[in-house]
Order: sequence, then structure tokens, then C-alpha cells
Amino acid sequence: MRRAAVAVIATTMAVSVAACGKAGDKKSDSSSSSSGGDKASIGLLLPDSVTARYEKFDKPYFENKVKELCSGCTVQYANANASASTQAQQVSTMITKGVKVIVISAQDSAAIKSSIQQAVNKGIKVVAYDRLAQGPVSAYVSFDNVQVGKLQGEALLTSLGSKATTKSKIVMINGDDADPNAGQFKKGAHEALDGKVNIAYEQSGLWKDSVAGQKVTAAITQLGAKNIAGVYSANDGMAGGIATALKGAGISGIPLTGQDAELAGIQRIVAGTQSSTVYKAFKPEAEAAATLAVDLAQGKSISSLATTTQTSGSGNKVPSQLLTPVSVTKANIKDTVVKDGLYTVAQICTADFAKACKAAGLS
Repeated sequence: MRRAAVAVIATTMAVSVAACGKAGDKKSDSSSSSSGGDKASIGLLLPDSVTARYEKFDKPYFENKVKELCSGCTVQYANANASASTQAQQVSTMITKGVKVIVISAQDSAAIKSSIQQAVNKGIKVVAYDRLAQGPVSAYVSFDNVQVGKLQGEALLTSLGSKATTKSKIVMINGDDADPNAGQFKKGAHEALDGKVNIAYEQSGLWKDSVAGQKVTAAITQLGAKNIAGVYSANDGMAGGIATALKGAGISGIPLTGQDAELAGIQRIVAGTQSSTVYKAFKPEAEAAATLAVDLAQGKSISSLATTTQTSGSGNKVPSQLLTPVSVTKANIKDTVVKDGLYTVAQICTADFAKACKAAGLS
């Protein structure tokens, strides 16, 4: 079930291209290149600021890689703050600014289709980042999202142990249906769980901790607190709301999954209120997107980078690069997120978690 984190790092190395200019430029919005397109402007549009990863990790990793590859390039950044209409306006703004490439993690993959078409009509290349947007996208970078769901489901089954039977009632809280990744996570999780446990309650948590908490509270009312064997949560953000709801209902010691390896999620795993998460290393994903964006801006072929194809909701066949996710439990925190430098032991093991960290071998 687990995959070595080093495999993800290897993927990053595979997608790197020779730098076309000096590295180490300290300007916040530039990056390096000495060939055609060395003055290109690249737009980066991320979906929300609630999910911790985007502004803390994805944005700086992307900007730094563009800097490394293209000293004359600039990165224009905007965050949709979970609004599809805001993101559509941001695409229009990028078109007006004359960017050569837009890298976008769609807030709503279907709603953004017309905006992407408008950008392409102006000669702008579009890279779908993390979520496969609809429309004429030139490239897509993400993880194997069905595999993410499988890892989550398998981790839940492992945590259930002998309780992983068709009599065990599982609550399943999926992501937002507007996000195409949510459907893939759900598909993979069902492949792992169907026929092995009883999914007695299944709803969307819309990627919001408050909504997820409300859904689980409703599930507890419907099923009974003593009858819930475990909870599938599609990401760590929702798992936070779910953990609070479970605690409020006096439920403890049952498996709870997650995704994104958020610091709060890792701390819950240490404390035992969450059983697992899925680590999708942000740096290789962001750097792969930056490499594709610079190559497209410079008119280079991306065939050696985007080596597979994914079909979007609009039927477009999109050259894609899919990276490998890693399941994280208490047993391999040190060998994954700590080893990769995502978090230090000190960041994880604050005063509230010191005792649990010592018991987990992290002190």
C-alpha cells in the first residue's frame, strides 16, 4: 500500500529540464531562461486559500522553479478564494495582461471551460494543475487520483483490522462534485471498500470542514454513535471538522482517513484522532507544472514530460503527467513528510503533541 517517498522525488528529477539561464534570482516574481520566451509572463491561478497547501507550498515552489528556468519570466498570481466566478474573472484579467501560459487549478472544472476557450482563442496555452479542467487544455499535471482513493480505502481497512467486515458501518464523506478529482478519489475508495465493509452513509462535504462535520453529525444521528466503525474523509481539511464532530459525540478510537498531509492532519495522526492521510508531494507537482509552463511559453515540445493522456469532462484528450501518491500513517511520518522536509519534528511536536510524539518515536 505504501510507496517510498523517494519515488516521488525521482519523478521530480525526471521532469526537470536543463536550466536556460542563471538560477538563484531573488526577485519574487521572476524566473530564468535565455532562449525564446525569456520575457514570458505566466499566470498561476489557484482555487482557494482554505486548503493550506496552495499558498504555503504550491505557489512558492512553482514560482521558484520558474525563476530557476527562466530569469526573464514573470509569474502573475491570483487565488479564487473558492469562487468559480472570481476565477473566471481572473482568467479574463490574465488574458488582458498578455500572459503566454495560464496554469490553473480549477475551482469548478466545468464552469471554467468557456474561460479557458477564451484564453486559447487569444493564443494562450493552458496547463491544468492538480485538477483537470474542461476545455482545450494543453497539458495536465496531477497525481494518480484513483490511486489516492485506493490508498485511503486500503488504509481504512488496515486500521479496521478484524472489524473490516460487511457488517461494519462506514461513513463516507467525499469532496466537492465540482472538482473532477473528487470523483476519482471516490472511485478509488469504492474500489478498495466495496464488498468489504458496509458504506452506510455517504455524502459530499464540499471540501469544507464545517460541512463535513455537519454531515457526520447527521450520520451519527441516523446510524447511532456505537454503530459507526470508521469514517472515510476525502481530505485532511474535512477530517478536522469530522474529528471535532466525533469527539463531540463521544466517539473515539475509530479510523478516520484524510489527504494532503496537512500539518494539522499529521498532528491528529500522532494524537490518534486520525488514522491516515495521503501525501502528494507538493514540490514535484508544482515544479512539473512550472517546467511545462516554461516549455510551452518557449514553444518547446512537452512530449517527454507529459507521457500519458487523460480525458477531461468535456471529452478533450489532454497530455498528462501523473505523479505517485504515498499513504502516511503514524508508522511512516518520519520516513515521508519529515524526510522530505515538508515539516520538521519540532513543527509537528508542539507542546500539545509532545507526549504523543514521544510515544510515536518522533521526539
